[in-house]
Amino acid sequence: MERERSASAWEMSEVRHVVLAGGEVLTELSGARWALVLDGAVALETAAGTEPLGGGDAVLVDARTAHRIIAAERSELVVADLRQAVSVRRLPSPLVVRDFGTRHAGVAALVGKCQIGDARRRPLFAASYGGLIGSVMAESRPEEGDGAPDPVVDAVMAVVAARPGEPWSVEEMARLAHLSRSALGERFRRALGRSPVEALREVRMGEARRLLGNASLSVEHVAFAVGYGSAAAFSRAFSAHHGVAPQAWRGASPTRDPERGEDGTGRDGGHRPEQDRGRDAVRVEEHAS
Repeated sequence: MERERSASAWEMSEVRHVVLAGGEVLTELSGARWALVLDGAVALETAAGTEPLGGGDAVLVDARTAHRIIAAERSELVVADLRQAVSVRRLPSPLVVRDFGTRHAGVAALVGKCQIGDARRRPLFAASYGGLIGSVMAESRPEEGDGAPDPVVDAVMAVVAARPGEPWSVEEMARLAHLSRSALGERFRRALGRSPVEALREVRMGEARRLLGNASLSVEHVAFAVGYGSAAAFSRAFSAHHGVAPQAWRGASPTRDPERGEDGTGRDGGHRPEQDRGRDAVRVEEHAS
């Protein structure tokens, strides 16, 4: 299949240099987070336990993983809200890369010296910046077990990412790969840890964020460009996924809730109203599956 756009895309909105006193908890950029310890020592706390991180270590945590980073002593970190916009490979969360600063000295030097603040004011630079960090982190993951690259999933995601506005269904995605609907779903779950519907939603929301960065495009234009039948249906879906409406996201950096998953559900697991599902072919597929 021809790839019209890379299917392994990363996004970020901000990069910050942070200094923490001993015992202080990192509060910057909740939700999906990447952090590089420049100096000092911190502890990463998750449900799986506590892991110490020293100078040069880096960690990537997705938005669905509740966590805290606490300074064991005075520490300096670079923090970014790095996240996968289009997933073609499941990454563990947290993903810890030891000696990142030594193994990838050029990247570490870049992020240590070049801060970009609100990246939406410099979208092209931010895309390159995020893609560089994300690809290096992904390459550092062991090629073992679930989450190994799947060329079929990669190819399907490449086509979907190139044409997010089409009325995709699971059957249409399966037809691209010459697989049954159930076989495609199994390959997506093995490679990405999510269903084709969830992966498609992430593609559409990622493209929506990119388009919303262009102030000349109306919300209605963005809605149709990413496959929704109306601006109202798109706004509800965007708000459910991000916790903030499209116009609010466009006007200011969104507050991301670390307990809100990327799957579009809130703490109570609720989705948008039933009547909206008919606006989006993929939502109908999700309801039927």
